[in-house]
Amino acid sequence: MSTMDKLLKRENVQIVESCSGWKDSIHVAVQPLVDGGYVKAGYIDGIIENAEKYGPYFVLAPDLALLHARPEQGVIRRQLAVTVLREGVVFKEGSSPVRLLVSLAATDPDGHIDAMKTLATMFADPENIKKVIEAETADEVYRMFIAGIENA
Repeated sequence: MSTMDKLLKRENVQIVESCSGWKDSIHVAVQPLVDGGYVKAGYIDGIIENAEKYGPYFVLAPDLALLHARPEQGVIRRQLAVTVLREGVVFKEGSSPVRLLVSLAATDPDGHIDAMKTLATMFADPENIKKVIEAETADEVYRMFIAGIENA
């Protein structure tokens, strides 16, 4: 079983047409984790507050954001959610829109290191980000994550 098998449930993968701004995109991207009981609703506010304070620290690469806050900001159980936005969202004026939002709920500071390593490996190649955001269905996106993208 890969790290992703344990960290990502199919119901937490979605494709969304558009969002009305960056705050809305965080609500949409993290909502599956709230619905599944992985985080409290306040976790969404924590991510937004952190972004207002520190800037969009979670935009890791063109088109990719890893949304997360501290465990004490509302994490209940470890899990990921993946949202593809057909129309990207701009987190900082003048920067490129982001179309792939990966939401991470980590129960302790070390709990997300495996996930981060896996994601870093998956997205070291910008082509992999492109493959995910061009996927036709959420099932396809889920399969890419579980496979670590390789032959998806």
